[in-house]
Amino acid sequence: MIELNEEQRLILNTVKQIAREKIKPRAAEIDEQEEFPWDTVEVFTKNGLLSPLVPKKYGGIGADYLLFSLIIEEIAKVCASSALILIAQADGMLPILCAGSEELKKKYLPEFVNGKLAAFAATEPDSGSDIQSMRTRAVHNGDAYVINGQKCFITNGAVADVITLFAYTDAEKKSKGMSAFVIDKGSKGLFYGKNENKMGMRGTTNSLIYFEGLTISDKKRIGKEGDGFNVLMMAFEKGRVFTASQAVGLAQGAIDEATKYAKQRVQFGRPIMDLQAIQFMLADMVANTEAARLLTYQAAKYLDKQEKKHIPKFCSMAKFLASDNAMKVTTDAVQIMGGYGYMKDYPMERMMRDAKLIQIYTGTNQIMRLVTAREIFRD
Repeated sequence: MIELNEEQRLILNTVKQIAREKIKPRAAEIDEQEEFPWDTVEVFTKNGLLSPLVPKKYGGIGADYLLFSLIIEEIAKVCASSALILIAQADGMLPILCAGSEELKKKYLPEFVNGKLAAFAATEPDSGSDIQSMRTRAVHNGDAYVINGQKCFITNGAVADVITLFAYTDAEKKSKGMSAFVIDKGSKGLFYGKNENKMGMRGTTNSLIYFEGLTISDKKRIGKEGDGFNVLMMAFEKGRVFTASQAVGLAQGAIDEATKYAKQRVQFGRPIMDLQAIQFMLADMVANTEAARLLTYQAAKYLDKQEKKHIPKFCSMAKFLASDNAMKVTTDAVQIMGGYGYMKDYPMERMMRDAKLIQIYTGTNQIMRLVTAREIFRD
């Protein structure tokens, strides 16, 4: 059971209205045209939703992780791509919020609230699940760092105003030699490669980014030199709850569409909702989505309470359970709708394509199971 205060309820009611009136009508178009929805970003910004986790002292609404999860869930019900914009924004912002200097916080956090976009750059062509194999290097030179390397699949990469970058300052130390930095768009030595042509989440931009002799002040380092891996893991854990929330919302959106269709579609002289085969499918879809929702909320609560003992396991479990469920639910929803579910005139085929990515990004579900198992044996 979730208890929200009056301010939180007002925020969530606003999100529901925005999702229904502003985001849902655009979902099919931005997917079809592979269009980054700047108008959606503007709507988020005007309503304080672009970076709701930013504390009030920096201009945000100071949402906790549970409220942010609820916001993502509501947006994902109608458009998973638009929800991913919020997730990518949070991923890029949180290292600064949680580990940055006060100078960095004062400069960048208000900008994120007011419409500047953030990106999180860790993944490389040869460094995905094995994140410690990254090749990007930041060499300390006086009071500056010189950065060389490349990152791939970076959400918001080509449109971001600020990139949170992870690189080795001392590769021989492995995890203890990784550091995090803030890179501004337009920096000399920052180059952009192709934007990926994706199967799903086509309303977001995923980019290849290069760094060639990029020089930044050491004041743009997030935390101490060598803190980068801990900052990265912190961001990953929180991001897993965000993606779980996205998966829960996407699954619920698919259930809503399939249920509506089952009530209207007549076969053998009666609505197909009267058929036991359809009833059983929907019952499983609802039950499993409720289970994923409750686990996701629990993980978010652990983040809010900073219960470090439970965070790795519950964030990982929520991510793989919710995303596997979203894939199953959207596939079954297509099946319930039959041929129409396969057609672009209905949202189900888009939802099914979108669901696949959630099983992969912020840590594949196989890695999430490894993390969960490790925590089980540690307990």
